[in-house]
Amino acid sequence: MAFLRTLFWVAVTVVVVVFATRNWIPVTINLFGDLQADVKLPVLLMIAFLAGFVPLYIWHVAMRWRDRRRSTVDRPVASVAPGPVAPAHVAPAQVSPGAMDQPHAPAIFQAVSPGVGPAQAD
Repeated sequence: MAFLRTLFWVAVTVVVVVFATRNWIPVTINLFGDLQADVKLPVLLMIAFLAGFVPLYIWHVAMRWRDRRRSTVDRPVASVAPGPVAPAHVAPAQVSPGAMDQPHAPAIFQAVSPGVGPAQAD
């Protein structure tokens, strides 16, 4: 794969060099007012390319830095395994004497929120 990538960049470099040598002519650029600049065409094209490429490349690097920073900040929090869930506090229910003698007795435990005693349940 590295060979193909190298071959691609060599081919691109050859095309750019051939283009630059064939089009090495001065181009007059009209700046503001009566000011004019004579620039070689390949240099002008390189300046135009860099004017569009550099700001977007800076933005891309900043976004990669931000995403990498977010992932390293979130990683320690995400790697901590959640502990076991504590069961709800179960308090004995108020059972009248003799209720256990019946064949279908009511439940003797009821779920109560933690910190609430049997007298405060209702």
